[in-house]
Amino acid sequence: MKLFKNVNFDKLKESLSKTRDKIVNRITETISGKVKIDSEILDEIEEILLTSDIGFDTSYQIIEDVKKRLTGEKDRGEAAIMNIVKDVIYDLLISGGSRDEYQPAIETKKPFVILVIGINGVGKTTTIGKLAHNFKSSGLKVIIGAGDTFRVAANEQLEVWAQRAGVEIVKKDKGSDPSSVAYETVQTAVKGNYDVVIIDTAGRLHTKHNLMEELKKINRVIQKVVPNAPHETFLVLDGATGQNAVAQAQEFSSSVPITGLVITKLDGTAKGGAVIQICAKQKQPVRFIGVGEDIQDLQTFSPREFVNALFD
Repeated sequence: MKLFKNVNFDKLKESLSKTRDKIVNRITETISGKVKIDSEILDEIEEILLTSDIGFDTSYQIIEDVKKRLTGEKDRGEAAIMNIVKDVIYDLLISGGSRDEYQPAIETKKPFVILVIGINGVGKTTTIGKLAHNFKSSGLKVIIGAGDTFRVAANEQLEVWAQRAGVEIVKKDKGSDPSSVAYETVQTAVKGNYDVVIIDTAGRLHTKHNLMEELKKINRVIQKVVPNAPHETFLVLDGATGQNAVAQAQEFSSSVPITGLVITKLDGTAKGGAVIQICAKQKQPVRFIGVGEDIQDLQTFSPREFVNALFD
Protein backbone atom coordinates (compact mmCIF):
# COMPACT_ATOMS: atom_id res chain seq x y z
CA MET A 1 0.00 0.00 0.00
CA LYS A 2 1.36 3.40 -0.97
CA LEU A 3 1.45 6.30 1.43
CA PHE A 4 -1.09 9.05 0.86
CA LYS A 5 0.33 11.37 -1.82
CA ASN A 6 -0.33 14.93 -0.75
CA VAL A 7 1.89 17.18 -2.87
CA ASN A 8 -0.24 20.15 -3.88
CA PHE A 9 1.93 21.88 -6.46
CA ASP A 10 -0.06 25.14 -6.51
CA LYS A 11 0.10 25.38 -2.70
CA LEU A 12 3.82 24.61 -2.76
CA LYS A 13 4.43 27.21 -5.45
CA GLU A 14 2.48 29.80 -3.48
CA SER A 15 4.38 29.06 -0.25
CA LEU A 16 7.73 29.49 -2.03
CA SER A 17 6.79 32.79 -3.69
CA LYS A 18 8.93 34.96 -1.39
CA THR A 19 11.87 32.59 -1.65
CA ARG A 20 11.45 32.61 -5.45
CA ASP A 21 11.57 36.41 -5.43
CA LYS A 22 14.71 36.35 -3.30
CA ILE A 23 16.62 33.78 -5.35
CA VAL A 24 15.26 32.86 -8.78
CA ASN A 25 13.76 36.18 -9.85
CA ARG A 26 16.92 38.05 -8.82
CA ILE A 27 19.10 35.62 -10.78
CA THR A 28 16.79 36.01 -13.78
CA GLU A 29 17.10 39.81 -13.56
CA THR A 30 20.89 39.52 -13.33
CA ILE A 31 21.28 37.42 -16.47
CA SER A 32 18.36 38.83 -18.46
CA GLY A 33 19.46 40.20 -21.82
CA LYS A 34 23.00 38.87 -21.44
CA VAL A 35 24.28 37.17 -24.58
CA LYS A 36 26.90 35.23 -22.65
CA ILE A 37 27.40 34.34 -19.01
CA ASP A 38 30.89 35.30 -17.83
CA SER A 39 32.72 35.03 -14.49
CA GLU A 40 31.50 38.46 -13.37
CA ILE A 41 27.87 37.43 -13.75
CA LEU A 42 28.54 34.15 -11.93
CA ASP A 43 29.99 36.18 -9.05
CA GLU A 44 26.76 38.20 -8.95
CA ILE A 45 24.72 34.99 -8.85
CA GLU A 46 26.87 33.71 -5.98
CA GLU A 47 26.20 36.95 -4.09
CA ILE A 48 22.46 36.41 -4.54
CA LEU A 49 22.75 32.87 -3.16
CA LEU A 50 24.83 34.08 -0.20
CA THR A 51 22.08 36.49 0.84
CA SER A 52 19.33 33.87 0.51
CA ASP A 53 19.99 31.60 3.52
CA ILE A 54 21.81 29.10 1.33
CA GLY A 55 25.08 29.75 3.17
CA PHE A 56 28.64 30.33 2.01
CA ASP A 57 29.76 26.73 1.52
CA THR A 58 26.61 25.68 -0.33
CA SER A 59 26.57 28.83 -2.49
CA TYR A 60 30.19 28.24 -3.43
CA GLN A 61 29.42 24.60 -4.24
CA ILE A 62 26.50 25.62 -6.48
CA ILE A 63 28.60 28.11 -8.42
CA GLU A 64 31.50 25.68 -8.81
CA ASP A 65 29.12 23.00 -10.12
CA VAL A 66 27.56 25.50 -12.50
CA LYS A 67 31.02 26.45 -13.81
CA LYS A 68 31.89 22.79 -14.41
CA ARG A 69 28.67 22.18 -16.31
CA LEU A 70 29.24 25.31 -18.37
CA THR A 71 32.65 24.07 -19.48
CA GLY A 72 32.39 23.25 -23.16
CA GLU A 73 28.75 24.36 -23.20
CA LYS A 74 28.10 26.38 -26.35
CA ASP A 75 24.79 27.75 -25.17
CA ARG A 76 25.38 30.21 -22.33
CA GLY A 77 22.15 32.09 -22.71
CA GLU A 78 19.58 32.90 -20.06
CA ALA A 79 17.49 29.73 -20.41
CA ALA A 80 20.57 27.48 -20.40
CA ILE A 81 22.07 28.99 -17.26
CA MET A 82 18.74 28.80 -15.40
CA ASN A 83 18.35 25.14 -16.29
CA ILE A 84 21.87 24.40 -15.09
CA VAL A 85 21.32 26.23 -11.77
CA LYS A 86 18.03 24.34 -11.37
CA ASP A 87 19.69 20.96 -12.00
CA VAL A 88 22.55 21.74 -9.58
CA ILE A 89 20.10 22.67 -6.81
CA TYR A 90 18.07 19.50 -7.46
CA ASP A 91 21.22 17.40 -7.13
CA LEU A 92 21.96 19.06 -3.78
CA LEU A 93 18.42 18.36 -2.55
CA ILE A 94 18.75 14.64 -3.26
CA SER A 95 22.34 14.44 -1.97
CA GLY A 96 21.13 13.80 1.58
CA GLY A 97 18.85 10.94 0.57
CA SER A 98 15.61 12.87 -0.08
CA ARG A 99 13.50 11.24 -2.76
CA ASP A 100 10.34 12.20 -4.61
CA GLU A 101 8.27 9.55 -2.84
CA TYR A 102 8.58 8.58 0.81
CA GLN A 103 7.37 5.05 1.40
CA PRO A 104 8.02 3.83 4.98
CA ALA A 105 8.06 0.08 5.51
CA ILE A 106 4.83 0.08 7.51
CA GLU A 107 3.54 -3.25 6.24
CA THR A 108 6.67 -5.13 7.34
CA LYS A 109 7.28 -3.18 10.58
CA LYS A 110 4.02 -3.04 12.45
CA PRO A 111 3.43 -1.01 14.50
CA PHE A 112 5.68 1.49 12.74
CA VAL A 113 7.06 3.73 15.48
CA ILE A 114 8.05 7.35 14.81
CA LEU A 115 9.81 9.49 17.42
CA VAL A 116 9.48 13.26 16.88
CA ILE A 117 12.06 15.64 18.34
CA GLY A 118 12.79 19.37 18.11
CA ILE A 119 12.86 22.50 20.26
CA ASN A 120 9.78 24.39 21.40
CA GLY A 121 8.29 26.75 18.84
CA VAL A 122 9.30 24.93 15.64
CA GLY A 123 5.82 23.53 15.05
CA LYS A 124 6.41 20.07 16.49
CA THR A 125 2.93 19.62 17.95
CA THR A 126 1.14 20.68 14.75
CA THR A 127 3.53 18.52 12.71
CA ILE A 128 2.55 15.45 14.72
CA GLY A 129 -1.15 16.19 14.19
CA LYS A 130 -0.62 16.67 10.46
CA LEU A 131 1.53 13.53 10.22
CA ALA A 132 -1.26 11.59 11.91
CA HIS A 133 -3.71 13.02 9.37
CA ASN A 134 -1.45 11.95 6.47
CA PHE A 135 -1.19 8.38 7.72
CA LYS A 136 -4.89 8.21 8.60
CA SER A 137 -5.73 9.44 5.09
CA SER A 138 -3.75 6.47 3.77
CA GLY A 139 -6.19 4.17 5.54
CA LEU A 140 -3.86 3.41 8.46
CA LYS A 141 -4.74 3.05 12.13
CA VAL A 142 -2.76 5.68 14.06
CA ILE A 143 -2.07 6.45 17.72
CA ILE A 144 -0.17 9.38 19.26
CA GLY A 145 1.87 9.39 22.49
CA ALA A 146 2.00 12.77 24.28
CA GLY A 147 5.57 12.45 25.55
CA ASP A 148 6.17 16.15 26.21
CA THR A 149 5.05 15.90 29.83
CA PHE A 150 6.83 19.07 30.93
CA ARG A 151 4.28 21.44 29.39
CA VAL A 152 0.58 21.15 30.13
CA ALA A 153 -0.19 23.15 26.98
CA ALA A 154 1.69 20.61 24.85
CA ASN A 155 -0.70 17.81 25.85
CA GLU A 156 -3.76 19.99 25.36
CA GLN A 157 -2.63 21.16 21.93
CA LEU A 158 -1.73 17.64 20.86
CA GLU A 159 -5.11 16.34 22.00
CA VAL A 160 -6.84 18.97 19.82
CA TRP A 161 -4.76 17.92 16.81
CA ALA A 162 -5.43 14.22 17.51
CA GLN A 163 -9.16 14.97 17.46
CA ARG A 164 -8.81 16.88 14.18
CA ALA A 165 -6.94 13.98 12.65
CA GLY A 166 -9.41 11.46 14.07
CA VAL A 167 -6.78 9.37 15.86
CA GLU A 168 -6.25 8.06 19.39
CA ILE A 169 -3.89 9.66 21.91
CA VAL A 170 -2.19 8.46 25.10
CA LYS A 171 -1.36 11.17 27.62
CA LYS A 172 -0.48 11.49 31.30
CA ASP A 173 -0.28 14.24 33.90
CA LYS A 174 2.37 16.96 33.77
CA GLY A 175 5.68 15.79 35.20
CA SER A 176 5.14 12.12 34.30
CA ASP A 177 8.09 10.15 32.97
CA PRO A 178 8.11 10.59 29.15
CA SER A 179 9.38 7.04 28.71
CA SER A 180 6.32 5.70 30.56
CA VAL A 181 4.08 7.49 28.05
CA ALA A 182 6.09 6.01 25.18
CA TYR A 183 5.86 2.52 26.69
CA GLU A 184 2.11 2.70 27.27
CA THR A 185 1.50 4.09 23.77
CA VAL A 186 3.45 1.34 22.03
CA GLN A 187 1.88 -1.31 24.24
CA THR A 188 -1.59 0.00 23.35
CA ALA A 189 -0.63 -0.03 19.68
CA VAL A 190 0.41 -3.67 19.79
CA LYS A 191 -2.72 -4.77 21.63
CA GLY A 192 -4.98 -2.67 19.41
CA ASN A 193 -3.31 -3.71 16.14
CA TYR A 194 -2.35 -0.14 15.22
CA ASP A 195 -0.28 0.54 12.11
CA VAL A 196 1.54 3.73 13.11
CA VAL A 197 2.71 5.15 16.44
CA ILE A 198 3.85 8.79 16.65
CA ILE A 199 5.52 9.81 19.91
CA ASP A 200 6.11 13.42 20.94
CA THR A 201 9.14 14.34 23.06
CA ALA A 202 10.00 17.30 25.26
CA GLY A 203 10.94 20.42 23.31
CA ARG A 204 13.46 21.75 25.79
CA LEU A 205 16.96 22.77 24.81
CA HIS A 206 18.86 19.98 26.55
CA THR A 207 22.54 19.59 26.94
CA LYS A 208 23.75 16.94 24.52
CA HIS A 209 24.25 14.45 27.35
CA ASN A 210 20.76 14.86 28.86
CA LEU A 211 19.13 14.78 25.44
CA MET A 212 20.86 11.55 24.53
CA GLU A 213 20.13 9.93 27.89
CA GLU A 214 16.44 10.79 27.75
CA LEU A 215 16.06 9.53 24.20
CA LYS A 216 18.05 6.39 24.97
CA LYS A 217 15.65 5.65 27.83
CA ILE A 218 12.62 6.17 25.56
CA ASN A 219 14.20 3.91 22.94
CA ARG A 220 14.90 1.21 25.52
CA VAL A 221 11.33 1.05 26.81
CA ILE A 222 9.90 1.08 23.28
CA GLN A 223 12.16 -1.81 22.29
CA LYS A 224 10.85 -3.90 25.16
CA VAL A 225 7.57 -3.99 23.25
CA VAL A 226 8.70 -3.53 19.63
CA PRO A 227 12.30 -4.62 18.94
CA ASN A 228 14.32 -2.34 16.61
CA ALA A 229 11.95 0.58 17.21
CA PRO A 230 11.73 3.49 16.74
CA HIS A 231 11.82 2.96 12.99
CA GLU A 232 12.07 6.70 12.32
CA THR A 233 13.32 9.65 14.38
CA PHE A 234 12.15 12.90 12.81
CA LEU A 235 13.74 16.23 13.68
CA VAL A 236 11.36 19.16 13.18
CA LEU A 237 12.93 22.45 12.04
CA ASP A 238 11.37 25.87 11.53
CA GLY A 239 12.20 26.85 7.96
CA ALA A 240 11.32 30.50 8.66
CA THR A 241 14.37 30.81 10.93
CA GLY A 242 16.79 30.27 8.06
CA GLN A 243 20.34 29.87 9.35
CA ASN A 244 19.06 29.01 12.85
CA ALA A 245 17.33 25.95 11.41
CA VAL A 246 20.63 24.87 9.88
CA ALA A 247 22.40 25.32 13.22
CA GLN A 248 19.72 23.30 15.04
CA ALA A 249 20.02 20.48 12.52
CA GLN A 250 23.77 20.36 13.06
CA GLU A 251 23.40 20.45 16.86
CA PHE A 252 20.83 17.67 17.07
CA SER A 253 22.57 15.53 14.44
CA SER A 254 25.76 15.54 16.47
CA SER A 255 24.04 13.89 19.41
CA VAL A 256 20.89 12.12 18.18
CA PRO A 257 20.56 9.38 15.52
CA ILE A 258 18.11 11.21 13.24
CA THR A 259 16.61 9.37 10.26
CA GLY A 260 14.67 12.21 8.65
CA LEU A 261 13.82 15.92 8.77
CA VAL A 262 10.55 17.81 8.74
CA ILE A 263 10.85 21.49 7.76
CA THR A 264 7.88 23.62 8.79
CA LYS A 265 6.55 27.15 8.15
CA LEU A 266 7.83 27.56 4.60
CA ASP A 267 4.71 29.52 3.70
CA GLY A 268 5.11 33.27 3.88
CA THR A 269 8.88 33.23 4.35
CA ALA A 270 11.74 34.25 2.11
CA LYS A 271 14.09 31.85 3.91
CA GLY A 272 13.23 28.70 1.96
CA GLY A 273 16.80 28.64 0.69
CA ALA A 274 17.68 27.08 4.04
CA VAL A 275 16.13 23.84 2.76
CA ILE A 276 18.86 23.68 0.10
CA GLN A 277 21.61 24.25 2.65
CA ILE A 278 20.17 21.73 5.10
CA CYS A 279 20.02 19.04 2.40
CA ALA A 280 23.54 19.84 1.21
CA LYS A 281 25.17 19.88 4.64
CA GLN A 282 23.21 17.45 6.80
CA LYS A 283 23.12 14.53 4.39
CA GLN A 284 19.81 13.47 5.88
CA PRO A 285 16.55 13.08 3.97
CA VAL A 286 13.80 15.66 4.27
CA ARG A 287 10.58 13.69 4.62
CA PHE A 288 7.93 16.41 4.93
CA ILE A 289 7.58 20.19 4.58
CA GLY A 290 4.97 22.52 6.05
CA VAL A 291 3.36 24.88 3.54
CA GLY A 292 0.42 26.20 5.55
CA GLU A 293 -1.62 26.00 8.75
CA ASP A 294 -4.35 23.60 7.65
CA ILE A 295 -4.18 19.95 8.60
CA GLN A 296 -3.50 18.89 4.99
CA ASP A 297 -0.63 21.39 4.60
CA LEU A 298 2.17 19.03 5.63
CA GLN A 299 3.34 17.78 2.25
CA THR A 300 5.56 14.87 1.41
CA PHE A 301 8.86 16.46 0.35
CA SER A 302 9.54 15.95 -3.33
CA PRO A 303 12.88 17.45 -4.45
CA ARG A 304 11.68 17.58 -8.05
CA GLU A 305 8.41 19.33 -7.22
CA PHE A 306 10.24 21.69 -4.84
CA VAL A 307 12.67 22.78 -7.57
CA ASN A 308 9.89 23.06 -10.17
CA ALA A 309 7.81 25.21 -7.81
CA LEU A 310 10.80 27.38 -6.97
CA PHE A 311 11.78 27.97 -10.63
CA ASP A 312 8.28 28.07 -12.10
